[in-house]
Amino acid sequence: MAAQESPFSRRQTRTVRVGDVPLGSGHRIAVQSMTTTPTTDVAATVEQVRQLSHAGADIVRLAVPTVGAAEAFRAVREQTEVALVADIHFNARLALAALDAGADKIRLNPGNTPLAEDLDRVIDAAGRCGAAVRIGVNSGSVMPRDEVPPRPHSHREIADRMVDAVCGYLQRFQARGYHDIVLSLKASDVPTTIAAYRRMADLCDYPLHLGVTAAGPPEDAVLKSALGLGPLLCDGIGDTLRVSLTGDPVTEVQVGRRMLEVLGIEPLGGVEIISCPTCGRCQVDLTDLAKTLYAATRGISVPLRVAVMGCVVNGPGEAREADLGVAAGKGFGVLFRHGRPGEKIPQEQLFDRLMAEIRLLTDTSAPPASGGTA
Repeated sequence: MAAQESPFSRRQTRTVRVGDVPLGSGHRIAVQSMTTTPTTDVAATVEQVRQLSHAGADIVRLAVPTVGAAEAFRAVREQTEVALVADIHFNARLALAALDAGADKIRLNPGNTPLAEDLDRVIDAAGRCGAAVRIGVNSGSVMPRDEVPPRPHSHREIADRMVDAVCGYLQRFQARGYHDIVLSLKASDVPTTIAAYRRMADLCDYPLHLGVTAAGPPEDAVLKSALGLGPLLCDGIGDTLRVSLTGDPVTEVQVGRRMLEVLGIEPLGGVEIISCPTCGRCQVDLTDLAKTLYAATRGISVPLRVAVMGCVVNGPGEAREADLGVAAGKGFGVLFRHGRPGEKIPQEQLFDRLMAEIRLLTDTSAPPASGGTA
């Protein structure tokens, strides 16, 4: 499916297909995540793959650290529809098993999977199977291990090491006539990540998988991912992404989708709450109202912008630009619907009234509303 018109010009790349998902310029930026269940637990893994797909994941990656995991991958493939990637480290022969099990893509790490004869067999097998390969390097896997204690390395030096590792691997694939390749260069810090991807983007026309690796718990991971991936996406760099965080992988998908929506790359996919930060002019409990309203609308998928504003300075203007809004005064709020001001609502009734209006506007089975005020 082609991407919607983006406010940022996309970097032009070749197209690489992962199952039914096309990656590259002219196509939607695919969001992906990785299962946290042991792949050998087929039932649990299938269930998590389905949860991720339902949340909006276009591609799901599974760890394949053993032959048993590769055998389980086959069972997961048979029970799911979403594009699946086998994550391979250290042993290229596991990649052969994963390809035989039906992987749509395999991920290889140049930092720990050597350029050996087994790799040539993997390249040829991927070509025969029509599977894609992600050459994915992490900053930690390319740094020297014989420095005790390790010396400080600049962001640029680490980024250059990552790019060099990818380029060395890439030459082996190209020499064998294989080009269904996606590249990733993930660091655990934002400056290195940005530097590595920008340099790589200038050197090739392969699609790039964006991410900040080992970003941490959700609070830090969301911040690092937004600051690391945001500038790249604004540069038109990036064809698929993963927001890596410690926790429920479904949250990774939700944050990734939301990031693309905030940047205007993807259309709004649910209720967006626009609320002011409050100040000394605010005379209602706006913080509680905004939080409660946000939590209550997470299950709604119909696009809708709702403004919750705390005073008359910016409130009416912001509320007027939203589909639905309230501009608060002392103990009350003025309701706005499609830019038109309506009646005053007492503070204690604001949540219930806003939710009633939201349900009316997002109920696709309801008849069209009249043109009167809310």
